[in-house]
Amino acid sequence: MTTTIMSNYTFGETAYQEIPAVLASYSFKKIALIGGETALSVAKEEVLAVLEAAGYQVTGVFVYGQDSTQSNIDRLVAHPAVQEADVLFGFGGGRALDTSKMVSLELDKPMFSFPTICSNCAAGTAIAVVYKDDHSLAYYGYPKAPLHIFINTKIIAEAPVKYFWAGVGDGLSKGPEVERAILEAQKRGQELNHAALLGEAIAKSSEFAFYAYGEEAIEDVRQQRLSKGVEEIILSIIVSTAYASNLENQKDFDFVSAHAHAFYNATTTIPRSGTYLHGAVVAFGVMVLHAYYEEDDKLAKVAQFNQSIKLPLTLFDLGLTVNDVEELATFAITTTECRNTPFTKEEFQKAILKAHQYGLSLTSEQA
Repeated sequence: MTTTIMSNYTFGETAYQEIPAVLASYSFKKIALIGGETALSVAKEEVLAVLEAAGYQVTGVFVYGQDSTQSNIDRLVAHPAVQEADVLFGFGGGRALDTSKMVSLELDKPMFSFPTICSNCAAGTAIAVVYKDDHSLAYYGYPKAPLHIFINTKIIAEAPVKYFWAGVGDGLSKGPEVERAILEAQKRGQELNHAALLGEAIAKSSEFAFYAYGEEAIEDVRQQRLSKGVEEIILSIIVSTAYASNLENQKDFDFVSAHAHAFYNATTTIPRSGTYLHGAVVAFGVMVLHAYYEEDDKLAKVAQFNQSIKLPLTLFDLGLTVNDVEELATFAITTTECRNTPFTKEEFQKAILKAHQYGLSLTSEQA
């Protein structure tokens, strides 16, 4: 028997006011809050007030750390106040929420998520990325998806625009990666079940908002202005791509990601100056995916969109050079993505270089 948990969600500027109504269907009494320092600073006061008024006990409020590492997970798992809680509330972006999900897994406790940015789909997925203390990739964890997502659109629209921008970049990958992973599996003779087909349809549907609203919505968030476009992109990132991920990650198959995330994971192994958000790197990885399969029209579409909202177009935009390509490809073929959707080192190198050269051609035209 297979059980797939799809998070319910509450959406809007007053989402936190609905917490008691959602909790009423459960037997939880004690709650621990875990999150990023900034996330807790913008969200916890309202949440604590709502919980107090409704008669719930908060066992503690904990800053998770700076990264989703096993050491941070272990520290929280060992804390008596976290152990005492009936349910965990996780606040923040991807790494804070992934940490919270892994704590919930290790303690066998349910979790609700409170995304304060939408840089990726972690708020609703049954997947967590865990890093080593040096920030390189350690492993993927597979917790249960949060029971419920409380999406406060005002907080997300007023967060730094770079996270929303990166979320658009990450969101761009879901449709093409799932589509390609499924196509390659079918070539190997794998038959698709209901979950795979439904996940593919949701993944494809998520693309519309990014291309339709991306440029104007990023400007709206820059101005801290909540708009229809901002709302549609928030839902596409936090709900649609998360649902697709949960449906495409089953016991018998994993069609969640492919070349774009293999590229991202490879970049975590190369020391370089600067900060490169996950979604921004993945956006270039989508170009690599299309370059690998010689989908030139799709490569052009993604690259031109990346250019329109200033997502990376070249290796240089990521603090990398062509001298890093062999090392990137060497690591990429060791990833889960390569195991699920196989590719060769040599062809992956060629695809990185092709994407890079195409990006260079656009930047030279612009100059």
